[in-house]
Amino acid sequence: MEHYFELMKYLAAYLLASLAGKEPTADSLVESLKKANVEDLDDAQIKLVIDQLKGKKIEDVIAAGKERLSSVPTGGASAGASAAAGATEEAAQEAAEEEEEEESSSEGGFGGLF
Repeated sequence: MEHYFELMKYLAAYLLASLAGKEPTADSLVESLKKANVEDLDDAQIKLVIDQLKGKKIEDVIAAGKERLSSVPTGGASAGASAAAGATEEAAQEAAEEEEEEESSSEGGFGGLF
């Protein structure tokens, strides 16, 4: 996963060059990233971005990415996790209430003084 985050800086530079109306090159990406004080540039990743996007319209690439993201399930797992957490919290509350009732009835209401 970290590889993808690392690749994003090169993709961002590519998009900026494209939006400026220029044909992105390795040199233009390096120049943009250096202006943004990005260090540790990886020539292989720059070449990968250039090669993978060369000749493609950015609008088409973004549309294809949106289409891929639309197939990723969202919300279902977190809704289930929220329900489970709520049920666990409710069970813990009930157990605490039962414990309080047992303590007060067995101690005659004196809270453990005797």
